[in-house]
Amino acid sequence: MNRINGMVLALMLMTAAGCVRTPQPVALQENKGAGSESPMFGGSPSRNMVNLIDKNIPTTWNVEEKKTENIKWVAKLGNHAYGGPTIAGGKVYVGTNLKVEDVYEKAVLMCFNEADGKFLWKIVHEFPDDPTFAMARGHGLCSTPIVEGDRVYYVAPGAEVICADTDGKVKWTYDMMKELKVIPFHLSNCSPLIVGDILFLLTGNGRDEQFELPSPKAPSFIAVNKKTGKLVWQANLPGENIVTGQWANPALATVNGKPQVIFPGGDAWLYSFEPETGKLIWKCDCNPARPKELTRINYFVSSPVVMGDKLYIGLGYAPDTGSNSPFSYFLCLDITKNGDVSFKTFDAKAVVNKNSALVWAFGGIVDPPPKGRERKNYFGPTMSTAAVHDGLVYVPEVTGYFHCLDAKTGERYWQHDFKEEVWGSAYFVDGNVYVNTSGGEVQVLAPGKKMKILATNSMEENQLHSTPVVANGVLYIATRTRLYAIAKGK
Repeated sequence: MNRINGMVLALMLMTAAGCVRTPQPVALQENKGAGSESPMFGGSPSRNMVNLIDKNIPTTWNVEEKKTENIKWVAKLGNHAYGGPTIAGGKVYVGTNLKVEDVYEKAVLMCFNEADGKFLWKIVHEFPDDPTFAMARGHGLCSTPIVEGDRVYYVAPGAEVICADTDGKVKWTYDMMKELKVIPFHLSNCSPLIVGDILFLLTGNGRDEQFELPSPKAPSFIAVNKKTGKLVWQANLPGENIVTGQWANPALATVNGKPQVIFPGGDAWLYSFEPETGKLIWKCDCNPARPKELTRINYFVSSPVVMGDKLYIGLGYAPDTGSNSPFSYFLCLDITKNGDVSFKTFDAKAVVNKNSALVWAFGGIVDPPPKGRERKNYFGPTMSTAAVHDGLVYVPEVTGYFHCLDAKTGERYWQHDFKEEVWGSAYFVDGNVYVNTSGGEVQVLAPGKKMKILATNSMEENQLHSTPVVANGVLYIATRTRLYAIAKGK
């Protein structure tokens, strides 16, 4: 796998998960209401990979052509599919690529009928005629759309914010390269967030192949009016400290009745803003043990998960982008504080961390060092957004180790090695945890403090880098080339 292939595949954590109605700027606990849709990445503004609504979801199925079991429908995609699926209003939206004259060099948003998988429409995007995007051509649309009412919002690879109606007609476009001098690391990919009338996203501003930062003053975070496409505010706080690119997504929190939008920066800092004004509420350096070599710094590829006044997120990096730190941390933060709430060490009880936001940190190097082939670190780099439910945190590493942690203390109850990489996120639904592995299998585990694998399902395709998604009682699995709708009795 070459460098850019690994980087773009890392963007698979753009695949959606979760289950709520159209997002509102409040509900941050696990949604228990009626109705079932997944209108955005993570299903809700809290980005928690947990669905407490849908029931009767299959744990086993068969995709073999003559032996299909529990397969409702199958839709053909391009040869790379990274953005989505998103399910809302009776339609399913997926980002993929388009073949033209035997070459997959266009990005496309495809829309299917939720009931039967019938293709409805597509919006095609050209990659800009610019060397910045040369190595990303063919990898398609990596942004998971957000759907609100009759509008669909996403970010095209060429750093364009797109607003279309649910019939596939583009209503407005905001060109971040032209208007803001943004130069992404090969492409932009953010899955936007909506709060009121404002659309929030990371621009993707980053470095180039020579590891230079061509546009350090360009904003990393922006707010755009969802109706007009006009810029509301911008912030370039990571500035010159961006490690490579910026791959994560913003989340919404409400603390003491006041909303805040939280951005994971490409510099390993978290930044929280007032949604309407862009005023900074707090910031937190989440990697105090920074090595001198920029290429060995873990930063954020996963998205923050908000549960009440706590935030959960893991550090990592997009594979093959130059970073190669062998160990990492998963963090729990208190988001009720203001100002600079950085921590000086990963020990939450240390005196120097008295006024920090750190509640606990899980990870680091095993001390004393283990013997033989035993693992030398507690936690490795992750690209996965966590699933937090019933006092437990479920999160995989890129290397395939899967962890169950105590949400209050960070204590690990168990770990399991899938022996295959995991690039998407774990997904909790109907009392089970679903995980896609790069070997093309979907693992189904029982939740709880003891590890138990319930089923292993082959998708008959390698490089399965997506996250399972459930909406209206149907499980969606996106492979590189197909979208499967899975339901009992089909």
